[in-house]
Amino acid sequence: MNTLVCLEPGQFAYQQHSHPTAQPGEALIRIRRIGICGTDLHAFQGTQPFFSYPRVLGHELAGELLDAGGAEGFAVGEAVTFIPYFNCGHCIACRRGLPNCCASIRVFGVHMNGGMTDVVAVPADKLVHGDGLSFDELALVEPLAIGAHGVRRAAVEPGEFVLVVGAGPIGLGVMEFARIAGAHVIALDINEQRLAFCREKLGVAHTINALAPDVAAQLAALTHGDMPTVVIDATGSQKAILNAFAYLAPGGRFVLVGLQKGDISFSHPEFHKREATLMSSRNATRQDFEHVVECMKQGQVQPTTYITHRVPFGAVGSEFESWLDPATGVIKAMVVLD
Repeated sequence: MNTLVCLEPGQFAYQQHSHPTAQPGEALIRIRRIGICGTDLHAFQGTQPFFSYPRVLGHELAGELLDAGGAEGFAVGEAVTFIPYFNCGHCIACRRGLPNCCASIRVFGVHMNGGMTDVVAVPADKLVHGDGLSFDELALVEPLAIGAHGVRRAAVEPGEFVLVVGAGPIGLGVMEFARIAGAHVIALDINEQRLAFCREKLGVAHTINALAPDVAAQLAALTHGDMPTVVIDATGSQKAILNAFAYLAPGGRFVLVGLQKGDISFSHPEFHKREATLMSSRNATRQDFEHVVECMKQGQVQPTTYITHRVPFGAVGSEFESWLDPATGVIKAMVVLD
């Protein structure tokens, strides 16, 4: 099989790998679409935590089911995606129904080789039905599920002001599901092109450039002096995270969906006086995946509008580095395998 390998930061190579053989309990999927994620970009840059090389990237995937591996209700030839977080099933997190933060989790394309290849073998119990969605849509279920999980972690309520920091693909998903939860969404980013995308494609009424000198004042004006009761970071930028502590309302919740390598420090008195809550949001669960699929089917989310770049698999090696440049206007790059 033709496989694209990230040999080390900044270096890709196409290699021939053997076709996988399904072990008991494994399904085989012929890959048709690969969404390029921030994790993939960070891995190429060498800035992704919990990462080693060489590695086959790719975990936003959709394809044709070749072997269901005994998964009940699935048929050969069906369009599917899958949950790319493989958990142990017996640690404290798994026993408490939190497989997304399993103590020994292996994320497909991060801790193990992923989907930038022709065919993959995955645990059959991770399959997700396509339910009539296109390959493009199915490849976007996973990043949207990350956003949906962050919103669920925040326990967003109707009428709340939710500040989403970062208008990349994960941030867009957070905005979508905060809207679906009934929130008033505010988008914060340093990229005016992405803020325009939020307004024009997602209908986000309130956008603020993070480089403005009066971000806090703008937030206060939008929230009638209250400030947002929920702040969700989707940047993975230490500077953005640290700045956002000042934007949180008393009694508010700050959820870190984005991940960065450094330490986080903040004023204890300022945080304490707010009786604020700080939490992380890692990966997603089957509940989130199924919620995303249902919202797509109902037309509440139109994820294909995120796709700004489309390339054949053979061109990924040469095109990939360009997607690191904000000037290209990339929101979501989609890789096509025919």
